Amino acid sequence: MPNVTDDQERRSGAADPGRRPDESNDAAVSEPGDQPGRRAPRGGPPGSSAAPDGPVPKQGKKGKAGRNLPAAIGVGVLLGGAILTSLFTVRYLFIGIVAIAIAIGTVELSKAFRRAADIRIAMTPVLVGGQAMIWLAWPFGREGALTAFVVTVLVCLLWRLPAGADGYVRDVGSSVFAAAYLPLFASFAAMLVPPDDGVGRVISFMVVVVASDTGGYVAGVLRGRHPMAPSISPKKTWEGFAGSLAAGIAAGSLALSLLVDGVAWQGVLFGIAIVLTATLGDLMESLIKRDLGIKDMGNLLPGHGGLMDRLDSLLPSALASWLLLSAFVPA
Repeated sequence: MPNVTDDQERRSGAADPGRRPDESNDAAVSEPGDQPGRRAPRGGPPGSSAAPDGPVPKQGKKGKAGRNLPAAIGVGVLLGGAILTSLFTVRYLFIGIVAIAIAIGTVELSKAFRRAADIRIAMTPVLVGGQAMIWLAWPFGREGALTAFVVTVLVCLLWRLPAGADGYVRDVGSSVFAAAYLPLFASFAAMLVPPDDGVGRVISFMVVVVASDTGGYVAGVLRGRHPMAPSISPKKTWEGFAGSLAAGIAAGSLALSLLVDGVAWQGVLFGIAIVLTATLGDLMESLIKRDLGIKDMGNLLPGHGGLMDRLDSLLPSALASWLLLSAFVPA
């Protein structure tokens, strides 16, 4: 009498006509966010080993870089429109947009830490202190932002005391990290607004970051062959980085020449610096997500993930923009 189990294994495994010759039964390497040790069969639900009888349902258009491109473009246009509207009506509204974005990003980061690693960020002190950093940067500059940051750190240390010693250093360290990574960096974007040419400074900052991201995406999709940091972000390539540099330098030269009282060579240096900080910011957040074992910080923005997945390149670039524009074009 034939062995039914062996017969099933032959039909679902080695005898599967849809299986490629080089495809084994071993578990596939999982991306961050996938459940380790489990492999979803092609076209079937978890736990099914047979190939599907019908066509696989489409999950939406995704580009070679993994984005839902139409959704990503739509979200980018909406966000860019909101920023430009604020700048060309009452430019200080841009600070409000920054403050709202940082509050949302802080909540996303806190939930991701809690969900993935049971790390408890002191949400209330970081949220309140973060708003203080951003809004105090408007009238008081870096002194206001740094003072609010130091006070926030102190409150985080005290806030965690009632929960006891277990995980104290971990939770407080994560709270201080969140306060520095989001609102403190973002406060330098707010500092770009007050000078008389503040609109030009903000647009220069945003245009070069967008150019870097767009140039890197296009060059990476069309020509990407050599991974830049395969253990951190496998889809980021040196060809994409070259595209980011080319686009960032061109955008920086034009922006500083046309939007602020700068010259072309300053724009070249500005573009190079912003491309570097934007790329490093992207890699840093990719490393954070890999450490946590998650794919995205959230799902607020279709085609992008969470808001934090869009802020990663902007946050360190805001600091670099403020430093260089303050040196090149003193207010």
